[in-house]
Amino acid sequence: MSMCADKKARFLITCAVMTATVMQVLDTTIVNVALPDMQGTFSATPDQISWVLTSYLVASAIFMPLTGYFSDNFGRKKYLLISIFGFTITSALCGISLNLNQIVFFRLLQGICGAALVPLSQAILIDTYPSNERGKAMAIWGIGVMLGPVLGPTLGGYLTEIFSWRWTFYVNVPVGILSLWMTWKAVPDSQKRERKLDWLSLICIVTAIGATQYILDRGNNDDWFESTKLSILACFAAAGLLSYIGLSVFRTTIKPVFNVKLFKDRNFVAACTLISSMGLGLFGSMVVQALMMQNVFNYPTFTTGLLMAPRGIASMFAMVFVGKYTTRISARTFIAVGIGLNIIASYMTTQYSLEISPIWIIIPGLIQGLGIGFVMIPLSTLALSTLPPPLIAEGAGLYSLMRTFGFSVGISAVATILARHTQIAWNHLGGFIHPFNPAVFSYLQNLDLTLTDPKAAALLALELSKQASMIAILDVFIMITWSFVLMLPLIFLLKSSPSTTPTTHASME
Repeated sequence: MSMCADKKARFLITCAVMTATVMQVLDTTIVNVALPDMQGTFSATPDQISWVLTSYLVASAIFMPLTGYFSDNFGRKKYLLISIFGFTITSALCGISLNLNQIVFFRLLQGICGAALVPLSQAILIDTYPSNERGKAMAIWGIGVMLGPVLGPTLGGYLTEIFSWRWTFYVNVPVGILSLWMTWKAVPDSQKRERKLDWLSLICIVTAIGATQYILDRGNNDDWFESTKLSILACFAAAGLLSYIGLSVFRTTIKPVFNVKLFKDRNFVAACTLISSMGLGLFGSMVVQALMMQNVFNYPTFTTGLLMAPRGIASMFAMVFVGKYTTRISARTFIAVGIGLNIIASYMTTQYSLEISPIWIIIPGLIQGLGIGFVMIPLSTLALSTLPPPLIAEGAGLYSLMRTFGFSVGISAVATILARHTQIAWNHLGGFIHPFNPAVFSYLQNLDLTLTDPKAAALLALELSKQASMIAILDVFIMITWSFVLMLPLIFLLKSSPSTTPTTHASME
């Protein structure tokens, strides 16, 4: 049911849903920088503390596709209120956790409660704004989604340094209360549609999503399919997905968790494919740049956050521009320009060295930020523009899930290639460090050291580590550049002017 409202009502609705969205996306990155402090508090190993992230990601991925089901049964407003309330309470519980088991459990609940916040806000904004202003609505939504990667590391580092890691969770409490109040006052409810849940198909899709997300998150640490556990989980994931598809196609008496007819829409499928592919370039480059600045250049966490902030600021400006001119310039043009800018920015990062100044981090970040802004809004608009109103919430949930999976794949790919290529480069460069290499002798002589000096081995190992890490980082940037190049053909699968005829709608219901 359409919820188009007047300007004042639209403004209040937008403030309400975007406050919840910003709170959720901020929480996905703000906690990352606090993990070392949590590790010390709970006396946990790096492998154990990573469950603080894994539990949240797995729970969120599992419940994201259920957005449409719960929205239909509870109504969007009630489900949004439940999600905000649960997210706020679980955030507070994470902050007061006394041991590792508690915080992992509360992060699991936080992921369950927060899973619907982003897709619900997108669906509500789509219905709140008239069709000629949906580009503007998606620009506002995109800015909110981008605030997480921009502010998360900087705010998380600041709160952890000034107060403690617990404040990365406590900060959600006042924001959640404000969002809860605004949602109660401003957001109208949607029409309820009672739906029965096919529990067998739910078990299948939960198995597929949960196992896949776990594999992506733990793959690099557990050496991927060299691990028996991950190999077994991969089999479960494949079996779950195939079983779900079979049940959805051949069982027509009960509606599945989400409507597979969504994938008959070409724009939706193409947009989901593109946003998944963007995961490697967007989050992959952010992860590797942060690691480069902190581990290779030894920049403080706060400085790292500041140097990465221009990327997000440029994205916001690009999104505002897209929102203003979306009715004059085709979506495919914006997306093509955005991917082109990302190719340029990624190529610039392949020219990095250990001698670069901060400006060489800022400039590619600005260019990539503009490119991301040009892609995100038109893509989000096209993904849902040809779906009938009853399927928008489900479509938004699946679109968010594909974005999350893309980011997980990107981060996993970067972590794996970085670790393996660093070891390869280390072994290769290490072969040149021996007493008969005049370059080694000259390097140590400039430091007034000899090969027999105890400090020499430590300095050579440190230099070897930096050089090997930098080679691996450049390999990752080359891969990211090619990933953007390979996205270009996908643009032609998108319809520049999507049709929204009643016939199209009816055929998918």
